[in-house]
Amino acid sequence: MSTKFASGEEQWRARLGTLRQVVRQEVVARQLAVHLPDAPALRVLDVGCGQGTQALYLARRGHEVVGLDSSVQLLGDLRRALESEAPEVRERVRVLQGDIGNLADLFAPASFDAVLCQGVLMYFDDPRPVLTAIAQVTAPGGIVSLLVRNGNALAMRPGLIGDWDSVEQVFGGTAYLNRIGVRARADRLEDLTAMLTEEGLPVREWYGVRVFTDAAPSEAPVPHEEELSRLLAFEEQAGRTEPYRRVGALLHLIAVRQDGGMPSC
Repeated sequence: MSTKFASGEEQWRARLGTLRQVVRQEVVARQLAVHLPDAPALRVLDVGCGQGTQALYLARRGHEVVGLDSSVQLLGDLRRALESEAPEVRERVRVLQGDIGNLADLFAPASFDAVLCQGVLMYFDDPRPVLTAIAQVTAPGGIVSLLVRNGNALAMRPGLIGDWDSVEQVFGGTAYLNRIGVRARADRLEDLTAMLTEEGLPVREWYGVRVFTDAAPSEAPVPHEEELSRLLAFEEQAGRTEPYRRVGALLHLIAVRQDGGMPSC
């Protein structure tokens, strides 16, 4: 199982330190911390870990993390980042090149207490096989963190910047051209929630991500520390508050693996 991401990988790497990416990573990390406390140490799988931003956050907090990705280049970025970490952090991270479609072959059932799959589903035409594989490797009671493009808010960004041709193309649909030039697919909250429930992964909580900053230019720099702190605080607040979270560019879903993996009656 391959994704479409490879064609946009270089643009992704070039924009990692920009405002929109920093907001995404930091807000998701804060939301995830609510559900994954620092103790006890957990076994975590980061599927499609890329350069490993979230994997490093979790390892610094004491968790044992496996970062899985198919990209040699992005995993190289992660390995180089690990070189500057404390020895105890390096020891907690295992970097593995592999395909998401081979999860069942790579890991035994119920191997992980938490599974992250962030910014991945939009590159698959059908998310169901990915969700099934994730459910299989998540232990009963384990947490699954999914970050997806919000299919109910696809027209927000182009509408805010007056790109009416793009508004016309995405209104009511789930296909879109993202900022790294890749044709991708969005998920609607209600549809993804139903699929997760069918996989024995009922949603515990969900958040909006990048509510205020998604229309910022792709190359917009990170502001000074005080302004960034306030911006992140308001993004985090909006992401958990109605009605703002519903128009976030991204949705962050937290699901819990049920005992036995079967949906409740």
